[in-house]
Amino acid sequence: MSAERLIYLALGGAGEIGMNCYVYGYGREEEERLIVVDLGVAFPDMDSSPGVDLIFADIAWLEERRERIEAVFITHAHEDHVGAVGHLWGRLRVPVYARAFTGAIARRKMEDQGHLADEVHIVQPWPEQVNIGPFKVGFAPISHSIPESSGLVIDTPAGRIVHTGDFKRDTDPVVGEPFDPEMWREIAKPGVKALVSDSTNVFSKVAGRSEIVVGPEIEKLVAGASGMVVATTFASNIARLKTLAEAGQAAGRSVVLLGRAMRRMVTEAIETGVLKDFPKTLPPEDAAQIPRENLMLLVTGSQGERRAASAQLARGKYLGLEMKEGDMFLFSSKTIPGNEKGVARIINAFSEMGVDVVDDSSGLYHVSGHANRPDLKAMHELTKPQFLIPMHGEHRHLREHVKLGAETGLTGVLAPNGTMVDLSGNAPRVAGYVDTGRTYLDGSVQVGAMDGIVRDRIRMALNGHLLITVIIDEEDEPLGDPWCEVMGLPELGRSKAPLADVIEEELSQFLGRADDDLLVDDDKLSEALRRLARNTANGEIGKKPETTVVISRLTT
Repeated sequence: MSAERLIYLALGGAGEIGMNCYVYGYGREEEERLIVVDLGVAFPDMDSSPGVDLIFADIAWLEERRERIEAVFITHAHEDHVGAVGHLWGRLRVPVYARAFTGAIARRKMEDQGHLADEVHIVQPWPEQVNIGPFKVGFAPISHSIPESSGLVIDTPAGRIVHTGDFKRDTDPVVGEPFDPEMWREIAKPGVKALVSDSTNVFSKVAGRSEIVVGPEIEKLVAGASGMVVATTFASNIARLKTLAEAGQAAGRSVVLLGRAMRRMVTEAIETGVLKDFPKTLPPEDAAQIPRENLMLLVTGSQGERRAASAQLARGKYLGLEMKEGDMFLFSSKTIPGNEKGVARIINAFSEMGVDVVDDSSGLYHVSGHANRPDLKAMHELTKPQFLIPMHGEHRHLREHVKLGAETGLTGVLAPNGTMVDLSGNAPRVAGYVDTGRTYLDGSVQVGAMDGIVRDRIRMALNGHLLITVIIDEEDEPLGDPWCEVMGLPELGRSKAPLADVIEEELSQFLGRADDDLLVDDDKLSEALRRLARNTANGEIGKKPETTVVISRLTT
């Protein structure tokens, strides 16, 4: 038996939706040469990560093995697959490979973080392959909700792996390459060791619909509108943007793109040749001069993002444009679980303005970019893998996908983040576990999930904050009374007196009784004051705030 082994490891994206980061390795144990598939982000929320800008997979395991990494391969240009490239590349410093459109997005992200765009290498689609270390990697075109999405064909001495990336079976996707079952049959002919597959829609029992079906419905809707029409979708869904723009054009409306991300995506798609014949658009600054019944705005913010164009329109004016009674707002998108509150906030704000909001509850104006259960089963049948490894989904999705494979006799492996799978033999086995977690981009700094920064921020949000200041003189005696600053807490407590005054009085009496041993020890004094302040606050307002004690000592 060979000492070499073939391993699979998810550091992000398996057991969650977002933050995709997968690793394949081949070689002797702890000497494997490695490749990385995707470096994506997840997005924060105020409940679990207040103030955070972006969330990445923790790549500490990779960083420790940097000298063994051959390259990073990016399957497509969605943020949950490419969004962390610029932020994390400096910790890996290896070549990045992608197709032209994805590469253009990745290069911009590299430049935004001060790295050379040339570190991103553009490759042609299958059957071309990149030879690197013990791997040969090809980008096989596959349909999704963004152009030039690719599954990866990864050839190794231990066999061929097919990593689907995000995909759907769409033979007429409007923009981008159609799903080609014959190509996948050819890819499968030499035999597929493992199919590592998208699992997002495994619970959807009806076969997925093509992007082409929404066009006529959207055109009908826009044609029947009387006021201004505003529509939002994912900025990366180039096909949907084209469908929406063409519906506006057909209704005799001038089309305006609002939102930097949307304008960037359209520009990159045109410049790389994946988007042709996009209707002419009007600059936002000229839109105010057009009668509103002749306007159609395509805006960012389909998930309720507070800084996106749709949210800004919901709060009032944006670039001189505003919604009015009789206008229509279309959500040509699905609300991702967790974003419902933000979307509802926008819908209600528009409702108060008299705007008619149309969502996708009818199923007419949006189709998913991910394969449903019958489509996943069809991919199993096309590739006939020896093993199935579900990825890109929450734990329940991965588990259900293993069950789906078992229906046709496939051996499935449930491998959430951190589970290393050895694929070398005739039966996959769990070879070990790796600590995985999250890295937060907090402003311009990357911090670990275990660093306590976000935890402390959550505590302050939940409990408020007290700042206690005490001055000790040269004789180690309190100089004057302590004072207290209250933040994020009620001004008055149960005693009807100002909370700060009550706490200051308790602290002052305590200092008057304190013995010399306590007054000369800053650590003990600080802890005693902190406990007293928190307990006093709890008696007054029923909360124990986060408390900072500052002791200043005067010296001669």
